[in-house]
Amino acid sequence: MTGTTNNTPTTDVLRAAAALVSDFASGDSTAYSSHFDPDATFVFYTHPERLETRAAYEDLWSSWREEDDFAVLGCASRNGIAQVNGETAVFIHDVETRVSTRSGGEETLHERETIVFAQRDSGWVAIHEHLSPVAS
Repeated sequence: MTGTTNNTPTTDVLRAAAALVSDFASGDSTAYSSHFDPDATFVFYTHPERLETRAAYEDLWSSWREEDDFAVLGCASRNGIAQVNGETAVFIHDVETRVSTRSGGEETLHERETIVFAQRDSGWVAIHEHLSPVAS
């Protein structure tokens, strides 16, 4: 297929999600954060309240680093699907993340994640993230 591209909204969302996961896996919180709209919201089963902005998540991430030497060592995304509906899309995948903390050492987390994207002039940007543990 030389000279052609398969740019469909679904393909573009999958690429945006892959870039987001790659930056998360690298442990680069600044690059990872750049994939989210400033008004993005976040729901994590490990945190008692909903985070109302990207800045609130950045502050939480910083507190994890400062209080417990939190670090992302790697992340693998599996079974990802994207559902596009006009200028919004839902990306769902299984996530296996390796993290390190002072209090817990190295740990592998098995989770499910839903990320809602919105189409902007700059491309697809994440506007909501919901993380859940994988049911045993």
